[in-house]
Amino acid sequence: MHLRSLSTEYSGQSENQYKFNVKMTCSGCSNAINRVLTKAKDDPSAGVSDFTVKLDEQEVTVKGTASYDDVYARIAKTGKQIISGETL
Repeated sequence: MHLRSLSTEYSGQSENQYKFNVKMTCSGCSNAINRVLTKAKDDPSAGVSDFTVKLDEQEVTVKGTASYDDVYARIAKTGKQIISGETL
């Protein structure tokens, strides 16, 4: 835990958490969001460290150093309607 805080301090970027209300009508919708966020998580420069997609709650949460606008754009790229979003 101590190393993580040192690493975050060193990089100059703090980890953020965002929550989005996204219109998802089926598992295909949630899978599309899973795909773009998995791709971002697998790319260290993208700044996504973790995420959850809850189809039944129409909710996507994302943690990482990525900006709100970047995460919003990644989700929007799927063509799914983002009803709202907030920083937690």
